[in-house]
Amino acid sequence: MNWSDDLTACAAIVERGDPLRFRTAMLAPVAQRGALFALYAFNVEVSRAPWVTQESMIAEMRLQWWRDVLEEITKGGTVRRHEVATPLSQVITPTQAELLDELVAARRWDIYRDAFEDAADLNRYIDQTAGHLMWVAASLLGQAAEVPVRHAGRAAGIGAWLRAIPALEEAGRVPLLDGTPDGVSGLAQSGLEALALARKGRGAVPRACTPALLAATAAEPALGYAARYPQAVVEGVLPDAGLGFTLRAATARW
Repeated sequence: MNWSDDLTACAAIVERGDPLRFRTAMLAPVAQRGALFALYAFNVEVSRAPWVTQESMIAEMRLQWWRDVLEEITKGGTVRRHEVATPLSQVITPTQAELLDELVAARRWDIYRDAFEDAADLNRYIDQTAGHLMWVAASLLGQAAEVPVRHAGRAAGIGAWLRAIPALEEAGRVPLLDGTPDGVSGLAQSGLEALALARKGRGAVPRACTPALLAATAAEPALGYAARYPQAVVEGVLPDAGLGFTLRAATARW
């Protein structure tokens, strides 16, 4: 897609709000980089919408605004002018817009203080946020098999979730179904298992899609550490992406 002032704004939003995905997007071909920036800027805007106000009604309105944008894209009509919504509408399909609508709807959990109902509820949240995001991103870059991409999205989502635990608890949320060491370790282990399943299916994911999946690779050190030392999650001392991520990024292997 042609570069524009909107895409420059999107890139700046991602660089500030999601430095990891900014780095991975920069590994994509220049012609496709803008599409990732538009998608990831959308994700930054949606993910922070529940947190910019203490008023739940205002937070709901902010999320609904994005759902309205996605409905406009789905219907194929005129999409409102906005520095993120406009380029997003130029790169995603109606089907992808429907998936992103589920992502926005899932973010309603962030507004309130209710715990997840059960493991299926938490898994659904991770799959509809990190999973949908990674699947759409991969689809913008190439034609990949969905199952391994979904597994990778789950690994990335659990890794990000474990990192967010201290801030979520400080904000009065209940992010863990089982906050015991065994429970935390088990959640981290499930992320490692998802990453292993994703890599088993790597042959069905074109090399061109690698930038979209590197968030899963970046989560691996934190997942492994949390599985061994679950207290590190509560203490907020999980390791960063590390050298392994840099090497895999350099060789286009996730």
